[in-house]
Amino acid sequence: MASFFKFFLTLALLVLVMGSTNAQLSTNFYANTCKNLLPTVKSVVQSAVSKEARMGASLLRLFFHDCFVNGCDGSVLLDDTSSFTGEKNAVPNRNSARGFEVIDNIKSAVEKACPGAVSCADILAITARDSVVLLGGPSWEVKLGRRDARTASQSAANSGIPPPTSNLNQLTSRFNALGLSNKDLVALAAVVIPLHIRIG
Repeated sequence: MASFFKFFLTLALLVLVMGSTNAQLSTNFYANTCKNLLPTVKSVVQSAVSKEARMGASLLRLFFHDCFVNGCDGSVLLDDTSSFTGEKNAVPNRNSARGFEVIDNIKSAVEKACPGAVSCADILAITARDSVVLLGGPSWEVKLGRRDARTASQSAANSGIPPPTSNLNQLTSRFNALGLSNKDLVALAAVVIPLHIRIG
């Protein structure tokens, strides 16, 4: 259980380290443009997790997979287009990443509350935090203001997200490349790799 909570604290650090995609992040970024953002997101997440507790872990994992590919920019949510092949069918995500419909429901609710104001990348970040809290984990302030990706890369997802078959050297190398320590690796791997196996 201690590793479980360390994981979430590490994820919060991950958001701070990787969360900025050409934006100045702030906890009150939407204070004037979307005052009901946090309760709106929480309500939809709460509904999804009450129907299926495992969905909370899946939403957190979706955010983790997004952040490991070019930062926390929502690129994992993009469908394939004529100009790029997205991340949804990358090896670490294919038949494994889930919760996209919950994010769609949240985005619809947020758009109804404040049209055109909130990025999908920020919705993913808030959703991850709310999922953790609803599953009994700690809370943290989510800094907001991320810009959404306009492209995605299946090859970047294949090379960027550590697969559950990674050996220690591969995991250490990948985490170090993102500025995460071996302690961070242990905390994350203790939860995320078994989650890969259970959901996959």
